[in-house]
Amino acid sequence: MNRGPSQLFGRHNAEEELSTRPDHALVGVIRMPGTVISPVRSIIRRIIGALIALAATVAIVYVGRDGYEDSAGGELSVLDVIYYATVSLSTTGYGDITPVTEQARLVNVLVITPLRVLFLIVLVGTTLEVLTERSRQAFKIQRWRSKVRDHVVVIGYGTKGRSAVTALLGEGADPGRIVVVDTDRASLESASAQGLVTVNGSGTRSDVLRVAGLPRARAIVIAPARDDTAVLVTLTARELAPKAQIVAAVREAENVHLLRQSGADSVVVSSETAGRLLGMATSTPSVVEMFEDLLSPEVGLAIAEREVERQEVGGSPRHLGDIVLGVVRNGELYRVDAPEADAIEEGDRLLYVRKVSPPQT
Repeated sequence: MNRGPSQLFGRHNAEEELSTRPDHALVGVIRMPGTVISPVRSIIRRIIGALIALAATVAIVYVGRDGYEDSAGGELSVLDVIYYATVSLSTTGYGDITPVTEQARLVNVLVITPLRVLFLIVLVGTTLEVLTERSRQAFKIQRWRSKVRDHVVVIGYGTKGRSAVTALLGEGADPGRIVVVDTDRASLESASAQGLVTVNGSGTRSDVLRVAGLPRARAIVIAPARDDTAVLVTLTARELAPKAQIVAAVREAENVHLLRQSGADSVVVSSETAGRLLGMATSTPSVVEMFEDLLSPEVGLAIAEREVERQEVGGSPRHLGDIVLGVVRNGELYRVDAPEADAIEEGDRLLYVRKVSPPQT
């Protein structure tokens, strides 16, 4: 009997409940990007808010000071008004200065009391901010889960996953349409700081991947630290997203066939690729520099893919203004020197070298 990865590895029922939780229960699992305010700036903003409330109270009481009575007798001075405003807003209320006229009492009910509440809100702002942020995150998660599709899921945000995201952003991808799945808090914080959506959980769990919207993803990048983990994640991902483009990284070439059998469309061998570059650097370092340039999307030269233009159909890719490396036809890549690439056909896509302009400052 055929069994999916979930049955093969004996997942607990409690783990499978994650994808069925309501959106507000996923706060802390999913983290939506937001504006980060420094603690010092946040404290300064609260102090300014408290001073504004205090100043408004002082002004109101001073204007209507004839309606107040001081137990010590005499007319209220500016200092007396400041004293009354301070003890009133802090709800201390010694009772030595009290409103005695109806007008003063009405002002206390309609104006001073709201200012007192505002002052208290500022004082307990940290707790309220946490609650507000949680509600805001719950709303963002609900809206995101209802709309997310055709996004990119990156499973594993180590060196390989981080480099993959950098390449995606360099190609103009929207950070809000990239979802990072990892269990390391520091990695998730780093991803969130770049404006990425993060999901805290193991990529080997199908419920975590469902929460990341993997069944509706356009592409999946699998970049864990271990090859056996990559195989399991690929099996799970292919089961959940049969039509998605899956790209997996593996350390050892002997495991490539396992990744392909598990459902990966493309497999990158990180150790062999790095080893080749190291070997080439000993004799032809300029070639390595050119490779680095081609792989860095921010500046210099980059490898890109585009659709053929109507006037290019029937011509040779070697005679174009662009430096064409290959032709993609029906999902298969032909090098520019292959017989199949002698003439461009309608519907082909060209793999070419394009010049990247530095960003304008």
